[in-house]
Amino acid sequence: MSYGFLDIAMTPSVRAAQAEMGADRQWANFEGDREFDRFTASEAAFITARDSFYMGSVSEDGWPYVQHRGGPAGFLKMIDERTLAFADYRGNRQYISTGNLAANDRASLFLVDYPRRMRLKIYAHVDKLSLDEDPALTDLVVDKGYKARPERIFRFRLKAFDWNCPQHITPRFTEREIEQAVRPLHERIAGLEAENEALRVRIEQRGEA
Repeated sequence: MSYGFLDIAMTPSVRAAQAEMGADRQWANFEGDREFDRFTASEAAFITARDSFYMGSVSEDGWPYVQHRGGPAGFLKMIDERTLAFADYRGNRQYISTGNLAANDRASLFLVDYPRRMRLKIYAHVDKLSLDEDPALTDLVVDKGYKARPERIFRFRLKAFDWNCPQHITPRFTEREIEQAVRPLHERIAGLEAENEALRVRIEQRGEA
């Protein structure tokens, strides 16, 4: 049966490492079907909720490079069940990922939901598009309210994806997530303070009477 992500990832050296660690039989006897070459509603919801991800590329010299990409939640857009895209905004102007992807269009994306300890990994081919090359796509992925200068569009053509186990992910929370979590506490405290103030006023009024 197919296991799309591992069908790509399992090179001879990877299989040798699995054999060395006694894990080769675990994968050799896999009988499921995890082709995962089309995103479903579950992946769509996960992807559109992310405000960051990691992107791996490889240079002509074989050196890997991992870049953190961030923006407003949902800045990585799901165009259809096999296509993602995002606006590449100006950064430190080293253009390492841009150059790597011009030489080798294969990339790996790693998306993590720290509070829920979930992670999604993606293999894809990447197209680098100028901002005027596909105006409709540019209009879709560029966030007009985000104060940064877009330089290009990266479009990802899905090859395969897979979900990772939650092991060793330390839960972390953004400022916004913390604010949402403690808002009921603040509201409750404000309510109690209002009740205490009203009670204090009534006691003072009775004393004056």
